Amino acid sequence: MKPVVADNNRIFRRVGVILALFLLTISIGVPLLLIFWQSVYPDGQWDWMAPIQTITGHHLSGVLLNSVWLGICVVAVTTLLALPLAWMMAKTRMGQHRWVDVILMIPFMTPPYIGSMGWILFMQKGGYLQQWVPSAASWSELFFSFWGMVLIMSLHLFPFLYLLLRDAIIRIGGNLEEAGAVHGGRAGYRFRRIILPLLLSSYGMGIMLVFVKTIAEFGTPATFGRKIGYYVMTSEIHKYISSWPIDFGKATSLASVLLSVCLVMWYMQSAMSRKFTYRLVGGKGQRFKRYSLSGGAGWLCGLYLALLLILSVGIPYFSIIAASTMKLRGAGLSFDNLTLDHYRELLSWGSVSMKAIGNSLGLSLAASTVAVMIGTGLALTIGKSSSLMQRVIDLFSLLPNTVPGIVMVVGLILFWNSPWMPFTLYNSYGMVVLTYVVLFLPYTVQYVKSSFTQIDGTLFQAGQVFGGKPLYILRRILLPLIIPGMLAGWMMTFTIATRELVGSLLILPPSMQTSATYIFAQFEQGQVSLGMAMAVVTVGMTVLMLLGIEVLNSKRKWNAS
Repeated sequence: MKPVVADNNRIFRRVGVILALFLLTISIGVPLLLIFWQSVYPDGQWDWMAPIQTITGHHLSGVLLNSVWLGICVVAVTTLLALPLAWMMAKTRMGQHRWVDVILMIPFMTPPYIGSMGWILFMQKGGYLQQWVPSAASWSELFFSFWGMVLIMSLHLFPFLYLLLRDAIIRIGGNLEEAGAVHGGRAGYRFRRIILPLLLSSYGMGIMLVFVKTIAEFGTPATFGRKIGYYVMTSEIHKYISSWPIDFGKATSLASVLLSVCLVMWYMQSAMSRKFTYRLVGGKGQRFKRYSLSGGAGWLCGLYLALLLILSVGIPYFSIIAASTMKLRGAGLSFDNLTLDHYRELLSWGSVSMKAIGNSLGLSLAASTVAVMIGTGLALTIGKSSSLMQRVIDLFSLLPNTVPGIVMVVGLILFWNSPWMPFTLYNSYGMVVLTYVVLFLPYTVQYVKSSFTQIDGTLFQAGQVFGGKPLYILRRILLPLIIPGMLAGWMMTFTIATRELVGSLLILPPSMQTSATYIFAQFEQGQVSLGMAMAVVTVGMTVLMLLGIEVLNSKRKWNAS
């Protein structure tokens, strides 16, 4: 019987690999290839230089340089914000305040376009800052510039880099630094020759993702960037697809160049990681030295942390909540100008806003359910990535996290709206669900893969020894152990899908809105209070879902212990 069982398992694995490759090819691989194909095959003629000629011939090279320069500046400012904080939280007693990490995740989980709207309301002419400090008019002029846009995007992304660097500094420990001190190295020398080289691998991965997320970002350029006249690749791609006359040739040329830049950055980061990765965790124990902060140093660190929290969380959320509760924006901030009427109008049954919320919830529910089914299958197929095919599936499943969202959406439109397709999903409810599934599939795959790879294979062997059939082992051993990962992936996909903007703007059928497009439209049309009330409701749902994930993780750790 044993050889028959082994043969059956081998056949199931091969079928799973073939099915996974097929799904990833039609959902991710072919749409991305179509972007390159469309850009180098314009007007029915092959031309390798067509994307470059399109960009240089239509004065779009400035837009490319704008995107790259914005990415470089955001990486620099993000580093200035994140590195000192990471060192303080890892090396001083400030690290005992774990609530700081929870609060710092709020700006990262807030949709960038909502944060930008909050800053615009606060700093604009006649905004909240000028209502308090009338002499701050000159600050507004300085803020509504390129560097204001860099500051907004850096405040959104720095928590991600901070967490990476803090964990890397903790892993370094204190032994190596003490050895440097014993041999006479001063603090600056030890930081430059010991800490910095060991941080390079984590820092490289962090800045690659910050750079890619910056040049792939659509919300902030569409709100703040358009206000100051600073246009980037994503805003131009959206313009060529959504404004008449529609020009897919230029859009795909820009998308192919943007995709190439991201892939080059990914390759550079991989090369850096391979060269500067060191083994820091071994069998020997680590000693962690924490510096005590007293006097001026303590006050300086506390002031730095307070300033970061005010800029990244306090100002945007104060503006959003204040705008959502004001009767008349022109009447200024006062108690007699506050009302909840916007929330009543927003949540009234049968209103456009309620339909938008219902659409968001329905689409997110369908997308997260489909994503968790496909993602679980992919994660089980990938396993521990021991074979070449499994590593290929792993790479393809992570691709939507590396590729800019707007590029992925353009590829899906090209594929599912092709004239040679026997049927088309474009302009339908199914197309929206498919786009959400593709964009957020990596989250489910990563969560389930993390749960699956932690299971010791001896558990399955024990089940086989006691006569368990494959279905029995699946039902009684595998599923109970990976269900927490599946639930976490489902909730994360649901949470992000409820506030997704760029895909919704490009693929929603006519007369259909989601909460994200509703906020965007209200802000564009001057109905700021309704848009901000919807933003509060959307972020509130996100926070509840994150609390659900946290409770789930806590319960899983408790069960494991």
